[in-house]
Amino acid sequence: NMKKTITRFAPSPTGYIHIGNVRSAIYPYLIARQNHGTFILRIEDTDQARYVEGATELIEDTLNWLGLEWDEGPIVGGPNAPYFQTERKAHYLEWAKKLILAGRAYIDPTPSDQIDQYRAADQANKVPYLYRNHRPTTATKTPAENLAMLDLGHPIRFKTIPKDYQWHDEVMGDLKTGPEVCDDIILIKKDGLPTYNFAHIIDDTEMGVTHIARGVEYLSSMPNYLALYEALNIDRPLFLSLPHILAPTGNKKLGKRDGAKSVTEYRDDGILPEAMLNYLACLGWNDGTEQEIYDKDELISAFSIDRIQNSGARFDEVKIYWYNGQWIRKIATEQGTEALYARTADFWPTSANSEPDEYKIQVLSIIYDRLKTLSDLKTMTDYFFVDPIINLDLIKDNKFLKKLSESELISLLTLTIERLNDVSDWSEQNLQNELNELLQKSGKKPAEFFSLIRLAVSFAPFSPALHQTLSVLGQNRVLARLNAVRTALANS
Repeated sequence: NMKKTITRFAPSPTGYIHIGNVRSAIYPYLIARQNHGTFILRIEDTDQARYVEGATELIEDTLNWLGLEWDEGPIVGGPNAPYFQTERKAHYLEWAKKLILAGRAYIDPTPSDQIDQYRAADQANKVPYLYRNHRPTTATKTPAENLAMLDLGHPIRFKTIPKDYQWHDEVMGDLKTGPEVCDDIILIKKDGLPTYNFAHIIDDTEMGVTHIARGVEYLSSMPNYLALYEALNIDRPLFLSLPHILAPTGNKKLGKRDGAKSVTEYRDDGILPEAMLNYLACLGWNDGTEQEIYDKDELISAFSIDRIQNSGARFDEVKIYWYNGQWIRKIATEQGTEALYARTADFWPTSANSEPDEYKIQVLSIIYDRLKTLSDLKTMTDYFFVDPIINLDLIKDNKFLKKLSESELISLLTLTIERLNDVSDWSEQNLQNELNELLQKSGKKPAEFFSLIRLAVSFAPFSPALHQTLSVLGQNRVLARLNAVRTALANS
């Protein structure tokens, strides 16, 4: 308990960053920060066949975007460098030699086709395939004889001693297995690179990692990990097995086929990092209160391992957008529209490119509370920057306006144009007063009168409050559009 808390996120650079990958970074990050410890980023790149160029940079970029800064790892360095497993080959070989000298590992020259035959024979005989039942003669040779074979390009295997294992998982509780799951796993492959099963134990040991958070899929391998800890005389860290994030149906692990996008795709769609962090942290964890919106500092303060649920949590994309809408409003109201505007550069319609920042901030100030993502700006604000195409069918088919004749519509527009033409104070409050007086003079219901004006100036499915929309558009734009619609109706 007196040890400094050290956690790690150790992804493989094999492609895009999945939702589940990121949650496996968030929890150890929160644990480290809450305990004033160290959070390490380590790149497990030993699977060279699946290595994807640029994937490491994508991992770093995603963590930086979410605000999950690491204390040790690529870019920042640290006392346990290097942080790429392919650069740590000598470390793994030294530990493997220790096991060989202790009689707990051996060189395995067995060809892969022979191993396939062992597996097929066991399946045919309906017995579990365990490599320890097919050990080569090298398993009985002396340590010196095995060490003499190190340079021959053969794998190094662990020599297991089958036994019962018991351990405690901080999420799953007390667990145990029998000797039937213990096997002679490969430690170092013939290419000289370690397997995950061996490398992560060595890295975690050398880096002093105290908490290992990873998916429940690794539980089946725990007996072999425990056997290695025991053979190497290494103290066990704390284990946190994180349940799967489930597909929306709840019956399987979430996959790309279930509609879940990469974190980068959500970012490009206009999801805020605060919203993504908030959603993923709460996907399988809660602090027992009704609170749903947490900033990073609040998560650090509230997080506790014992509140991680031990069953899968369903992925709900609708909830991500809900969180995002909440965070858009939170930033705008607490930090100001300018702070939100600073996040929007890539999301405006092309028609806004030539407009000044001040005008776009005005538009954002009246539209932000309707946004689910920042990308909604592209479809929801175009009419603020370019005159909309006049579509009289939208007026004539409107449920509030379809009972009105063209002459009535023209009269209402004329009444509005004449009144607004004389307005010198184009502020929101004064426009609200003018619209209310116009409504009284029109003799129409609010839904009829306001729907006509709203459609005439925007031809959009919806718009912010009418007085706000008119104020931002400005007197010249508003009058020009009202006149254009009146002319179109007269000529229809």
